[in-house]
Amino acid sequence: MPSTLRIVAFSAAIATLCALTAALAVLAVARPSILLAAPSASSTTSTFDPGVITSGDGLVSKKPDLALISVGVESKESTAAAAQQDLAAKASKLIARAKALGIADKDVNTSGYFVGPSYVSSNTIDGYRAFEQLRLKWHDVDTVGKTLDALVQEGGGTQISVGFTLADPKVAQAEARSLAIGDARSRAQAMAGAAGVKLGKVLRVSDLSVTGYRSANYDLGAAAAPASTQIPVGQLDVQVSVEVDFAIDG
Repeated sequence: MPSTLRIVAFSAAIATLCALTAALAVLAVARPSILLAAPSASSTTSTFDPGVITSGDGLVSKKPDLALISVGVESKESTAAAAQQDLAAKASKLIARAKALGIADKDVNTSGYFVGPSYVSSNTIDGYRAFEQLRLKWHDVDTVGKTLDALVQEGGGTQISVGFTLADPKVAQAEARSLAIGDARSRAQAMAGAAGVKLGKVLRVSDLSVTGYRSANYDLGAAAAPASTQIPVGQLDVQVSVEVDFAIDG
């Protein structure tokens, strides 16, 4: 083979080899790296802690110490402005009577206000209505009946209702919660005894209670009766439900 031809063939081989090397280098760069590691012992084993899971309930009855009064005034006039002005005068009279009874400014709140057309049919307006609802806090629950009479008969209030609550329910809730956990422990001990195991320490406690508690509510409609209004206060039931997980010893 002539020397010139050998040189050309050798150069071509070198070029092919360089191209192949470059291609392999590109593939090596583009290929994701994979790191293999031996699985740890923690990933192949799991632990199971035997236990007893129970629920418990606690109920505490307390006399309410706070009355929540809802009382409104309303007006109907030929125009919205006239209805609003008349409502303002009625609301001012009602608020003044509430304050005269000893209700503090911080215990008087507006819970609703409305001004709009009054319809006699779907398309016919016969005037405009204005309405304002107040929410009052009355701290002497034993005299709430007289307070309602004064708000209606002297303050001009309508659509009045009252409900009862606790000003600070935390003490009653804590008492009910303690009873609930005791109830859960009693059930767990019975279950452990039946299963022939010994009850261990508490692992977890969850509060399953729904916020709030039952309260009697009274609606006096548009006006209170002429005679003194009687509002029995009664008792509030504060209930707490819990779920408790106990360990098993031995």
